[in-house]
Formats: sequence, structure tokens, C-alpha cells
Amino acid sequence: MSASLLRRRLGAVFALATTGILLVGCSLDATAASPDASGVATSSSQSPAPSASESTSGGESTDAGSASGAAGTALALLATLPVKGPAPHTGYDRVGDFGEAWKDVDHNHCDTRDDVLARDLTDIAKEGSCQVETGVLHDPYTGKTIDFQRGVRTSLAVQIDHMVALSNAWATGAQQLTQQQRETLANDPVNLVAVDGPTNERKSDGDAATWLPPNKPFRCPYVAHQVSVKAAYHLWVTPAEHDAIARILDGCPSQVAYASTLAPTVGLG
Repeated sequence: MSASLLRRRLGAVFALATTGILLVGCSLDATAASPDASGVATSSSQSPAPSASESTSGGESTDAGSASGAAGTALALLATLPVKGPAPHTGYDRVGDFGEAWKDVDHNHCDTRDDVLARDLTDIAKEGSCQVETGVLHDPYTGKTIDFQRGVRTSLAVQIDHMVALSNAWATGAQQLTQQQRETLANDPVNLVAVDGPTNERKSDGDAATWLPPNKPFRCPYVAHQVSVKAAYHLWVTPAEHDAIARILDGCPSQVAYASTLAPTVGLG
């Protein structure tokens, strides 16, 4: 072989070796960083972002109905309530167990019905210091405006509803309360609201699983009151009731809970 031919073959081998080294280097760079859809390089070792159903912090799931909620919210309070089936209604007596309507449990010399009417109606006129004779109700259950006038035939147009029905309270723990505690529950303003009479009658003793206000914007405050009352009076929720309340509160997770000022006065903290 001539010297010139040997030099040409050695040059070709060197060129092939150099190309191989460059190709290997490109391959290593490609595994270290790859462009995302926007063209920005991202490391292949980066963990994927959690999906909506995965834990976002502290191992807590954000699935609908499973979040515990921020402190002070009805959703957080709901998470503290026991969940179990209803107790039998055996022996239930609305008046015997919860007292005559209406009492003066806050000792302001006005009965509870007049207290709630004075709180919830506008443009009220009273006879004396307590008795509400007329007023205007902006009904939270229906969204209607109702003119209230006290009278044998007219008073029922506006009724005072127990948001946690007393029958429901009896079946979810009130049997274990004292008579004084039950009567306080029945007259606690946190559990009471002035509403359209016929709508209240249709609700009857339904819980959140069987009845909700037709006026949807009021549903969050409504179930928040129910949760607050059940927590204040050491009641539980049934599984269906819990799930119905959770579905509502998932749509308003910042909805606050409400404090009862009366429950602590009868030994319930």
C-alpha cells in the first residue's frame, strides 16, 4: 500500500469516530432536557403535577365531599359530626320532649317567635315592646316578598321553621339531652328562621337528604345552620344527610359556620 493511500484510509476512520462521538453527545443532551409544548426545556426527572383527585397537601384528597374545609367553615364542622343511622322515634312527643311553643329562653321578656319575627322582618310595627303586628318578609326559602299581618287567618302566612326539624333532632341524638337542653334547642335562634308558611309545611320534618329550599342561593347558609345546630347540641347526621350537606358545601367551601350563644348556657360546649 502506498503512503498516500494509507493516509486517506486513516482520515476516513478518524472522521467516522468523530461523528459517532457527536451523535452520542446529542442523545445524552436530549434525555437531560426536552422541550415542552411551549418550547421551554423541562427536566425529564420532574414530578408530574397532582391531578384534581390526588393529594395536594398533607395527604388530603380534594375529591368532592372529602375535603375537611378551612377552620371556621361549615365544611370543617361537618367533618367533626358523627355519622350513623337514625334512632327510633319510639315515644317521641313534640310538646312533651321539646316544650310548648314558644318560650323565652333568653330571658328578654319576649317569646321566641316574636324575637325571630323582629330579627327577620323589615318595616315592622309592634304592639308593646315585643309583639310584632306587621312587617315585610323577604323569604329566604322561596325568594318571595311577603307582607305579614298578625291575625287568626293571616299569621300562618309567615311561619318560624326549625332548620333542624325537632323530629330529626330527636332521631339523631336529642333523646340523650336533658329536657332543658331540648327546650333550648327548640328555641335557639341559630336553628330558627321566618319563612313562607306553605313552603315550611311542605318541608315538614325533612332533612337535607329529602328537602332543600327552592331558593338555591340560600341552600349553603341553610345547611350551614343545620351543621352548626347539630354540632352545638351534640347531634349526629345520617349517612344520606351527611352526603347531601357535603354536596351543597362543596360548592361553597368558604361558607362559615354559626355559633349558638344558648347551647353553652345549658351545659353544652
